[in-house]
Amino acid sequence: MDSPSGAHFSGWRPSSISSSSSHSVFLIGVSGGTASGKTTVCDMIIQQLQDHRVVLVNQDSFYRGLTKDELKRDHEYNFDHPDAFDTEQLVETLIKLKSGQSVQVPVYDFKLHQRASDRFQQVNASEVVILEGILVFHEQRVRDLMNMKIFVDADPDVRLSRRIRRDTVERGRDVHSVLEQYAKFVKPAFDDFILPSKKYADIIIPRGGDNRVAIDLIVQHIRTKLGQHNLCKIYPNLHVIQSTFQTRGMHTLIRDTEISKHDFVFYSDRLIRLVVEHGLGYLPFTEKQVITPTGSIYIGVDFCKKLCGVSVIRSGESMENALRACCKGIKIGKILIHRGGDETQLIYEKLPKDISERHVLLMDPVLGTGNSASQAIELLIKKGVPESQIIFLNLVSAPEGIQYVCKRFPHIKVVTSEIEEGLNDQFRVVPGLGEFGDRYFGTDES
Repeated sequence: MDSPSGAHFSGWRPSSISSSSSHSVFLIGVSGGTASGKTTVCDMIIQQLQDHRVVLVNQDSFYRGLTKDELKRDHEYNFDHPDAFDTEQLVETLIKLKSGQSVQVPVYDFKLHQRASDRFQQVNASEVVILEGILVFHEQRVRDLMNMKIFVDADPDVRLSRRIRRDTVERGRDVHSVLEQYAKFVKPAFDDFILPSKKYADIIIPRGGDNRVAIDLIVQHIRTKLGQHNLCKIYPNLHVIQSTFQTRGMHTLIRDTEISKHDFVFYSDRLIRLVVEHGLGYLPFTEKQVITPTGSIYIGVDFCKKLCGVSVIRSGESMENALRACCKGIKIGKILIHRGGDETQLIYEKLPKDISERHVLLMDPVLGTGNSASQAIELLIKKGVPESQIIFLNLVSAPEGIQYVCKRFPHIKVVTSEIEEGLNDQFRVVPGLGEFGDRYFGTDES
């Protein structure tokens, strides 16, 4: 059976959380020295993606127009210095793009050293924006808007030859002036501003456009982002298991009010097992070699052994069997939190004494407002568990709860199987699963 691509979401739309829409756009910065191959890399990425949701913005468009006095001495003007750019306008433009707005980008004439007064480049709102330029990593305000930073590296001699060819052919300059400018401004600016910004890069691409392996990996990552729910782009610590017709079929069954208790438990257990397995994949591992029955050496990994489960009583207890089936002899703690509307109160806790030394799989099938989850996470942190060692497992998550938990605890991992439409006036998740604990343990009034 074929599976649909990407994760499945039961109705949530970006407008559901307008306050965070400014972070739903994935901004990629591409920097590097002059003629390092930045534009080639960007063009190859866009060409491979063939997706209208990806747009390119060039920092060169934000050059300041020279004054009359500066034009008279343009050969003495340093176009590679940060002051040559209108950084304020660049930041303003990026903020608008990040918030999902279309913008008009200036058109710069490199022969006249002026912006066109009657022309602009229209850049439509897009899910992925690539910003390319020599100094896009220099300004912290610009860096802070980026989700990925790529530095294109190239041999200095190669860059100089490309610069000569580009400026003489495309910008109508002679070789002598290009070399003079390179020695006086370009190389010092590279040493002072561009090269130091390399330390901010997430990815460094040697050889520019010739490095097809690196470009293919970046393209693959962007494709993953384009296939993600908007909340996954906002919060990198949120993970939704891949949707297939099998998982959607199981969700259809357990959401049906007419399903029998036996079938509800059966299909819930199947989904819970998938979530648990996915969550275990984020635990650390060590390399291990074993001898196979054929006498060969197999290089594999060894599971993390210092872990435990913690269930939020009582619906969280429905996830314990799946965890025990995956992790033989695992210790499981309990937390009881009284929920009343949007308020919670810690009633009881029983946790392993050495929990601070363990990775913790926190279990609760439904993430609603996020209040109970936050209180449970705060208790674990108070007990000495590092935030980065907590993985929160649930079947369905409301966007409001995701926002609350992921923003408050950016270093934990949240693993879910579907993202819901939201909460209703009674703080219940819709379309939701109802009272999961009652349905699973057969204690509902019906």
